[in-house]
This record gives sequence, structure tokens and C-alpha cells, in this order.
Amino acid sequence: MDSIEAIILGLLQGLTEFIPVSSSGHLVIGQYFFYGSSSHLFLEWINIGTFLALLIYFRQRIIAILRDVVRKRNYRLARNILVTSLPAGLIGFLSADFIASTYFFNSISTVAITLALVGAIMVALNRLPSASPVEGGDQLTVRRALVIGVLQIFALIPGVSRSGSTIIAGRLMGLSNENAAEYSFLASLPIMGGVTLKLLMGSEERGYLLAHLEPVIIGNLVAFISGLLAVGFLMRYLNTHSLAVFGWYRIGLAAVVAVVLLIQ
Repeated sequence: MDSIEAIILGLLQGLTEFIPVSSSGHLVIGQYFFYGSSSHLFLEWINIGTFLALLIYFRQRIIAILRDVVRKRNYRLARNILVTSLPAGLIGFLSADFIASTYFFNSISTVAITLALVGAIMVALNRLPSASPVEGGDQLTVRRALVIGVLQIFALIPGVSRSGSTIIAGRLMGLSNENAAEYSFLASLPIMGGVTLKLLMGSEERGYLLAHLEPVIIGNLVAFISGLLAVGFLMRYLNTHSLAVFGWYRIGLAAVVAVVLLIQ
């Protein structure tokens, strides 16, 4: 892998990990049309850049949550975050090899379909029935937190989007757009931390890192910078806007991919 490919994949990862248009879907598209198949280990390693971007952006919020737990014995938000992250984290951990090796999860056709389906949900989201409003993630019941976590499982399919699925689920469970986005990102931290730990512990993963150190560092640096910009943009945007524009983007991209596949 050369530096240009590492930069492009890092940029795709950083910009689309947090904006609800599916980082995995864009990486599949980028590889399919431009570079062929990159190692799934490279794509896993550059998740560290976006993980660090999330930690930096929400550092004050994370510190406040830890203070609530330690000083005030207020476990509600921390509990809900763990409940939400558990289903997808557990299934992702147990089926990681199956997902990486199965054609369905690496298919450009799968990406086109899921981009369009989730995009349509985003466009119609404000007209869908939702639970009674709650002011923040700490006000969710365990049941609502679990529903968000169960819906997050679908994000294991490329094109769905982890942030998209959890923001949609958060909205349906009564959170505002901005609060749903914040809760979505906080709930992704345990999963992203677990993925990072798995990489550091695996002998094959460490071997890949040592053999491809330069492109991994470049990809992570680009993913970190672009991810930090992307999460800041999305939090400001959702303060006054809905997910509809991202839904239309997803539908448009799915249409372009479908047309290109048909004429190839």
C-alpha cells in the first residue's frame, strides 16, 4: 500500500465514521472503484485515529461522566452507555472473522442497498412515531438504551452506518437530534476501545502493523484530523437541522453506484 492510498482511506474513514453516511460503505466503494481490496487489518488499524478524535472531542464530557460515577455515585449515563454498546460489541467480537471473510459484508451491491434503505429512513425520520421525549442519555430507561444497542447491530453491515443507526434509534427513543448524536458517539467509545485492545493483543494484527507501519501511521493521522473536524461539524449541524440531508446524500450515492455497476 502506498501513501496516497493510505491518505485516501484515512480521509474516508475520518470524514464518514461520524457523519452518518457509513464509513465502511465508503471504504468498500473506494476500494472497489479505485484501489481494489485493501487488507481488512489496515481498515481496522485506522479506526484508532477516529477513536482518538472522539476521545479528544468529548474529553470534558467523559471526565464529567467519570466524576458522576466516582463522586456522586450517579451511574445512569454510564450504565446506559454500556447497555447500548454491549449487543453490537459482543456480536462484532464473536463474529469478526466471519464478517471479514463473508462476501455479503464486502459486497458493493450490499452497500448500495443499505445506503438507500437507511437514507430513506433518515429522510422520513421526523414523520416516524417516537417514544416520549427525554432530555439526555441519562434519562433513558435501560429498555430504551437496549433498543438503541440492538439496532446498532445492523451497523455491522457496510452501508448502514454505526452513527446513523444509533442516532436514528436515539431519535425514536425520544432524544433530540443533538442529544442522540452525542449519546451515539459516547456509546461507541467502549466498542472502539475494545477493537483497539483486540488489535494490540493479536499477534497477526501486531505483525501487520510492524510490516505496514508507515501507511498505518499516515492513515491514522489523516483519520484523526478529519474525524475531529467531522464530529465537530455534525454536533453543530444537528443542533438546528435534521438527518434528511444525509439521507438524500446516501440515496444519491446509492443511485450512482447502482448505475455504474449496471453499465460496467
